[in-house]
Amino acid sequence: MQFVDLQSQYKAYEGEIRTQMEDVIQSARFILGPKGEELEKRLAEFTGSRHAFGCSSGTDALLLALMALEIRPRDEVITTPFTFIATAEAISLLGAVPVFVDIEPSTYNIDPGKILAAITERTRAIIAVSLFGQCAAMEKIYAACGGGDIFVIEDACQSLGASRSGRMSCGFPSIGVTSFFPSKPLGCYGDGGMIFTSEDAVADRIKGLRNHGQWERYRHRAIGINGRLDEIQAAVLLAKLPHFNEELIIREEIGKRYNENLSDVIKIPATAPENTHVYAQYSVRTPRRDELIHYLASAGIPTAVHYPIPLHLQEVYKHLGFPEGAFPEAEAASREILSLPMSAFLTGADQDKVIRTLRDYFGK
Repeated sequence: MQFVDLQSQYKAYEGEIRTQMEDVIQSARFILGPKGEELEKRLAEFTGSRHAFGCSSGTDALLLALMALEIRPRDEVITTPFTFIATAEAISLLGAVPVFVDIEPSTYNIDPGKILAAITERTRAIIAVSLFGQCAAMEKIYAACGGGDIFVIEDACQSLGASRSGRMSCGFPSIGVTSFFPSKPLGCYGDGGMIFTSEDAVADRIKGLRNHGQWERYRHRAIGINGRLDEIQAAVLLAKLPHFNEELIIREEIGKRYNENLSDVIKIPATAPENTHVYAQYSVRTPRRDELIHYLASAGIPTAVHYPIPLHLQEVYKHLGFPEGAFPEAEAASREILSLPMSAFLTGADQDKVIRTLRDYFGK
C-alpha cells in the first residue's frame, strides 16, 4: 500500500504525460516557454485570478510573494506555528520576523480571533496557511486586519482546488501561492509552484522578480531570484490538469468514507461549513499516536506525521522567545496528529484495510 499512490496515477495518464513531455523535448524550449504560459492561463481561470506565474517551488512562491510586497528586514509577518517550515522560512530569508498565532483546534488553521492581539506597528503581512486541504477563514482574517495596510497571503500549498463560500483557494486578495510537489493533489515530477494575484502592480513585480529582477533581457531593475517553473514540470501538470476535477471528487468521497467509518473511534478532520476539502492529507488525532503508528505499520499500512514539532519550538526559532505552552492548540496537535493513506487512486480494498485495522486497534 502506498501513502500517496503516484505509480497508479502515472499508469492511468502515461500516454498524456509522455506526449506533453515529448513536446517540450522536441521544441527545445525548457524555460519560460508555451507550456508554462498555458498552465498559468488555465490555473488563473481555475482559481478566478487575473494573473498566475509558475515558480520553481512553493517555497519560492512564498518568497516571491513577500518580495513583491516589499517585505523588509525587521518587518513582522504573522503566521501559524503549525505548518511546514517553508511558511516561516520565507519570512526569515528576507530578514523579517515571524510572529506566531495559535490555531483553531477544529480546522488546524490560524485562529482569526487571536490575530488582532499579535498586530504591532511593524506588522506588514499575514500568511494564512490553508492546511491539509481546506481554506483558512480568509474573510475573518481580513476583518482582523482592520482594512489597513496589512497584506494577506494565502499559503495554499495544500489546498489548490478547495473553496470557501464559493471562492476558490488561491483566488483571494492579495496573493495566493501553491505547491506542485509530487505528493500534492496536483503534483509535478519534481519541485514546482505557482503564485496568483488579481492586483496588476503586484503581478508586474512578480513577473520580474522570479526572473532575476529583469523585466527586459539583461536589464535588471531589482534583485530577484531564479524562481521559474521549467517546461518539463509544466508539461506534467498540463497532462494531469484535465483529470484534476475528477480526482477532487474522488478525494472527497474517500474522505467522506473515512469520516463515516472512523468518527466513533478517533478524532477525524473537521471541515468548516463554508469550506470544501481536498484532503491533501487525511489527518486524524489521538493521544496514542506513536503506538498506533507502529500498529498500522505492522499491518503494512504507511502513515505520516504533519507536523511533529511546531515552529516556535524548532531550534532555529528559539531566539524568538516563544516558550513551550505559548501556543497550546498547535502543540497539542503536533503531539497527536497522524495522516492516513490518501490519494485519488487509493483502492476500496486498501481503504477498507486501513479502516478495519484502525478500528481493531481501538477494539471496535
